[in-house]
Amino acid sequence: MNELVAIELTDDERAVLSRGLGEWGGPADCTEELAVAMGFQGLAGLYEDGRRLQAALSAGEPLSVPDWRRLLVSAEIVFASDVFGSGIDWSITTGFSDEETIRILRRLQRGIASALRGALHRREDRAADR
Repeated sequence: MNELVAIELTDDERAVLSRGLGEWGGPADCTEELAVAMGFQGLAGLYEDGRRLQAALSAGEPLSVPDWRRLLVSAEIVFASDVFGSGIDWSITTGFSDEETIRILRRLQRGIASALRGALHRREDRAADR
């Protein structure tokens, strides 16, 4: 699904998503397989797409459904996993407490899921109109 979806984010939501990507280039230890599981083409794709996605986030640009999913899942994993992600070091490396991050991630999960469902319904409606 290549349709671009605009999602209004708070500054904190935008920062958590951006830091979620940025952590992969720092303290987090992603594998090729994990990058693919998150929806990237591999580690190189994670780093290349990560820079593009961070720039788009910063600019408030709409993103594709797969891009929104990659953003969210990469933040979820890098925050929660101490094996692959930042885990217990998250608050030190990002400045966001665990409690604050959980609240932000829950808002993001609800907001992104809702926006993506809306995009899917619009796509189905257009297909039915043909």
